[in-house]
This record gives sequence, C-alpha cells and structure tokens, in this order.
Amino acid sequence: MQTLLVTGGAGFIGGNFVLRSLAQNPELRVVNLDLLTYAGNLDTLKTLEQDERHVFVHGDIGDAELVSQLLAEYSPDGLVNFAAESHVDRSIDGPAEFVRTNVVGTLNLLQCSLDWWKFLPEPQRESFRFLHVSTDEVYGSLGASGAFTETTAYAPNSPYAASKASSDHLVRAFHHTWGFPTLTTNCSNNYGPFQFPEKLIPLILLNAQDFKPLPVYGDGLQVRDWLFVHDHVDAINAVLERGVSGEVYNIGGSSERTNMQVVNGICDALDRRLPDAARGSRRDLIEHVTDRPGHDRRYAIDCSKLSRELGWQPAVDFETGLARTLDWYLENTEWTGRVQDGSYQGERLGLTGAP
Repeated sequence: MQTLLVTGGAGFIGGNFVLRSLAQNPELRVVNLDLLTYAGNLDTLKTLEQDERHVFVHGDIGDAELVSQLLAEYSPDGLVNFAAESHVDRSIDGPAEFVRTNVVGTLNLLQCSLDWWKFLPEPQRESFRFLHVSTDEVYGSLGASGAFTETTAYAPNSPYAASKASSDHLVRAFHHTWGFPTLTTNCSNNYGPFQFPEKLIPLILLNAQDFKPLPVYGDGLQVRDWLFVHDHVDAINAVLERGVSGEVYNIGGSSERTNMQVVNGICDALDRRLPDAARGSRRDLIEHVTDRPGHDRRYAIDCSKLSRELGWQPAVDFETGLARTLDWYLENTEWTGRVQDGSYQGERLGLTGAP
C-alpha cells in the first residue's frame, strides 16, 4: 500500500485531493496533517470517518517534533504540501501569519523531511517525492496578452504571493543544495466543492442565492484562469507519479474569465434554477466596491509543459465546472451552513492594510 503524508488536507484543495485520491486508488493510505484553522473543516472529510486508509492528525506543519514523528512512524512514499494561508485579503490585514505558515512552516517540513530522507534505504530514497503546491500569483500581473510559464520571473505583488514565492524558493534551494527530490506546482484560480466562502465564486453564489449584495472589486474586469478543483487534483497526481525531480509544473484550466463574467454567470444560473419574480434578476444585486490594494489585473497559465511531458489536460470547461459547483452548493446546505456559523460571515476583508 502506498502512503502519502498530506498537509492541509482538511482545506479546500487538500480536502478534494484526499477524497478524490482515496476514491481512485484503493491501495492508497493518506496521513492527513491539518491545524484546522478557519478554512480547515473536518465536515469535508465526513465520508472518510470509517475509512482506515485515512489517518487524520490535528497539528501544525511548524511542529518539528510532530512532523518528524509522522515521517518515522508512517514512512510515506511522498509528501504533498497543501498547508497554507491562502486568501489575499487576509494577507493584507495580517501578513505575519502568512509568513509563519507559508514560509516558516514550509521550511520546517523541508528540514524534517530532508533529515529523515537522508537515512532511507534504497529504493525508497530514490522514489520519495516532496510535492509543494503553490500559486500563479507568485509571477505577478500580466498585461492584455501572454501567459505565465515555468520560467517566468517571480514578481509577487501581495503579502500572500510573496509568502508563497518565498516557500517556492526554499523548495528549489533544498533540491539544488542537497538533491532533495522536490516537485513544485503553480496553479491558477481553483473553484469547486468545499471551497471556503470568502473566495469569489462561493461568496457570490451564497449571497446571490439569498438575494444579498454581491460585492465586485473595482470595475470587475480583472482576468483569472479558472481551474476546476478535480482537474487540479488529477494534475497533482500526474506530477507526483510521473514528474521529474526538481522540476516545476504550471497547472491551469484554460478558462480565462473576467470577474464580471463569473459573477454574471452565477447570477444567470441561479435565476434559471431558483427564479424569484418578485425580486427580479440577481444581477441587480451587484455592487462595485473599492478595489483590493495592489490588485493584480490578469493571470493566465501556460500549462503546455504539463500536457506535453505528463499527458495531463483539463477535462472540465468553465461552464460545466460552474454548473457542477452550483449543484454541489445547492445540495449541501448543511455544510455551507456550518461553515457560515463560524467567525467568517461574508464580510469584506483586506481594507485595513495594517501589518
């Protein structure tokens, strides 16, 4: 049986990775380390409660003793690092926490893993991989044309992006200095089931469902490449299985949309599914609010390397993925209700700018 140590596996992307990977591979065991901060949610993993192949550990990636213990006890074939503070607005309000988790926490994972890996017997030492999941935001902002490639220079523009860029550089350094077998993936904007509702798509979807105001930053013409989370999971597994040690792979959905296109699409879909003649079109709920400080204008991913070398391509187009996402949120009101019972109630973040 293959064993993976997954960090941040109760979050949005990590949770989908755990669920989908275990469903697809009956010979897989996942040791899932998560601190269960505001975005970590054990409800996401509820279907695995009786599955012995899923071992949940409540803990911090910055806890060197715990990480070393898990490596020694479970001797994983790979480590997949999803654990991160990820919301740009929160990084504007409090960048220190992003540095603590994304930079110092990743450094601890690398150091503990390297110290353990050095003494592994062959061929386990040769086959082990440390896969670090990162973001296209490390590359900065694009103009009207072009796309990020794996060789694009880093130019992070938010505290979140800077913290992820720092962790990417540490991963690269551990490979080039000690030959530690790392892989890095940089993905575009994810969406799909189990996403925390401070992100654009679930926030707009849940607000529009209840005819609440729909905040759109600035003119709403910022462009993002949207990646359905199940496609992302499949890409990560492709990189983990066939990627070359030390390499970086960009993962994109080939689905560029402006924020306004996304918001209007959600409004129109809900108007068709849940029409309300008395309250009219949900597009009327859109409110343009003060733009995010330093808001990047456009991201786009060139994932031809991943397609060419590993045979992966996105399988879900944006319209199909958005429909699946809408179905999931409408059918899982208990999950969304429990999430919204917590500290986050859909309020605007990232306006203070105070460290």
